Amino acid sequence: MQRGIAEGGNETPRSRATLLFIARHGNLLLIRKKRGLGAGKINGPGGHIEPGETPLEAAVREVREEVGVTPRAPEERGNLRFQFADGLTMEVHVFYATDSVGDPVETDEAMPFWVPADALPYDRMWADDRIWMPVFLAGKFFRGRFFFEGDRLQAHSLTVFETYASFAAAEMQGGAI
Repeated sequence: MQRGIAEGGNETPRSRATLLFIARHGNLLLIRKKRGLGAGKINGPGGHIEPGETPLEAAVREVREEVGVTPRAPEERGNLRFQFADGLTMEVHVFYATDSVGDPVETDEAMPFWVPADALPYDRMWADDRIWMPVFLAGKFFRGRFFFEGDRLQAHSLTVFETYASFAAAEMQGGAI
């Protein structure tokens, strides 16, 4: 029997997506998601990767579409894999930027707002965010695996990397952590 993503299995996720967090003056740009998976939850801007797009291209496009800003010089910080009890599997590339062009605007997909990075509203976010966001905010790189039943986190693993080089080497190997 093949192990699931949260337990270190290496099956190909059915869905590939991005998150891109923009920091400005000690604040992070977050959104209240209006539709789709996680509607009503607080998250970072992002979304699905189109065929032929790189994760970085998708992250920038999705931020423009969702909140009307263009991130400058985003860097990849992490990779998250999710498995849901209903069978959905998802891989999410997590990016960080310290600059952007434009002011956030509300769209039919998201309501953007700035929040102090040290006061994230975890109680209104996905349960896994409490696990990996502190690592992300500390400037480290990471790979996480999470198993959800509905919106309840059932199992997880997280590997932290001090450098981008060690993170990238692990990503090249793929599969289990």
